[in-house]
Amino acid sequence: MFDTVRDDLRATLDEIRAAGLHKPERVIGTPQSATVEVTQGGRPGEVLNFCANNYLGLADHPEVIAAAHEALDRWGYGMASVRFICGTQEVHKELEARLSAFLGQEDTILYSSCFDANGGVFETLLGPEDAVISDALNHASIIDGIRLSKARRFRYANRDLADLETQLKEANAGGARRKLIVTDGVFSMDGYVAPLAEICDLADRYDAMVMVDDSHAVGFVGAGGRGTPELHGVMDRVDIITGTLGKALGGASGGYVSARAEIVALLRQRSRPYLFSNTLAPVIAAASLKVLDLLESADDLRVRLAENTALFRSRMTEAGFDILPGDHAIAPVMIGDASEAGRMAELLLERGVYVIGFSYPVVPQGKARIRVQLSAAHSAEDVNRAVDAFIAARAELSG
Repeated sequence: MFDTVRDDLRATLDEIRAAGLHKPERVIGTPQSATVEVTQGGRPGEVLNFCANNYLGLADHPEVIAAAHEALDRWGYGMASVRFICGTQEVHKELEARLSAFLGQEDTILYSSCFDANGGVFETLLGPEDAVISDALNHASIIDGIRLSKARRFRYANRDLADLETQLKEANAGGARRKLIVTDGVFSMDGYVAPLAEICDLADRYDAMVMVDDSHAVGFVGAGGRGTPELHGVMDRVDIITGTLGKALGGASGGYVSARAEIVALLRQRSRPYLFSNTLAPVIAAASLKVLDLLESADDLRVRLAENTALFRSRMTEAGFDILPGDHAIAPVMIGDASEAGRMAELLLERGVYVIGFSYPVVPQGKARIRVQLSAAHSAEDVNRAVDAFIAARAELSG
């Protein structure tokens, strides 16, 4: 049987390569940082890293690493269990309490990833008599999580408040018992920020709850790094926040749902990814506590990240590149053609700048781009080198 399947799979893989959509995996031989060493899949040697989610540069921070070493000695390597059996340590409860306080929510529940967190919310909270209203550009984990639920599904155009209101009216007309509006806080492929204040206003008007996946914001967006709800002054109006420990908060793995107490309590009893997945490794939980300590005095890192972002965006715009507008550290350089985006990424790597070309199905057809991600670990010299490499790669590509 598999001989037939193998031929079909090979044909599909050949089509992916022919369309310029193949996504190679480069191998690095160093810790995640502003510079990394590529050992396989491209020009070998040290390169500037402009494609990681390491927004605050904490992935190799010495205090985070020291906390991880200490946690290994104290708590061990792994739990080998789920939370309700024998998988809950003091460090897990402490991290949940700290995240709740940091995000201004009543309680928090940890997951092995934010993908699992988003996968565990909708089926637990919503039934066939309910409605979920989702932004069209929400993360794949939200889309997949919604598919697991039996709730009626409504979709509104990206950040389009008029369309959101239309969908809320339709949900009301259909007699929805509960209504949940769900949006990314920052849309990962574009760097656009959701208009949360206006979304909360509509939620109040139509008696809906609000859920925000703030994975690309927590730690560095908002005055205290508490994400898009803080940025928009709606921390007390958002009912559910999901996020990851794998980006600005240390860069390892793990996710969470921070929400109203009753929501978290029900998730602990009914959320399948929580009930049937191993507990977050204690070393990650302990290191994440150190990250939260560092965030209390991380204003300098947030300022440096903002300065690097502004420098890159301004220089690239002056050089005539098409960058989606905004001030987020995600700075998409729009290319259009998938093959061209992949080729430009290769040329940049040859010039010592590690970036990735994004194409379908990660982004829509014809919207290929290089998603540059700035970090507080970068220097101004690093940023200028990256821009110069973009200019040189474009000249070679067009020549």
